[in-house]
Amino acid sequence: MSSKVLMTVYGRKQICASCVGAPGSKETYEWLQAAIKRKYDADQLKYEYVDMDKIENNEKHQKMIEQIMEEDLFYPLIVVEDEIVAEGIPRLRSIFEAIEKAGVKRII
Repeated sequence: MSSKVLMTVYGRKQICASCVGAPGSKETYEWLQAAIKRKYDADQLKYEYVDMDKIENNEKHQKMIEQIMEEDLFYPLIVVEDEIVAEGIPRLRSIFEAIEKAGVKRII
């Protein structure tokens, strides 16, 4: 694998109204990194967090934020290599499947 697999988490400081009781987007972003590095080669992954409330100069991120708003998707929204893999309260199983599909090797 020549380049790193990109995982993007779109979120807000405010917790999604449908996800009351769940951790915030930033906490989910940090939790995902910790959970993933226990099973997968961290050198093969790159992570980014996009705050949906900040002005976004990246056209790809701006389009995704617009899609989240238009389609009433839950956040945090997790994207692996441009594919939405989880929204709201994420399930590790679907995220792990997307990571493996992208070619990241397990370490355990």
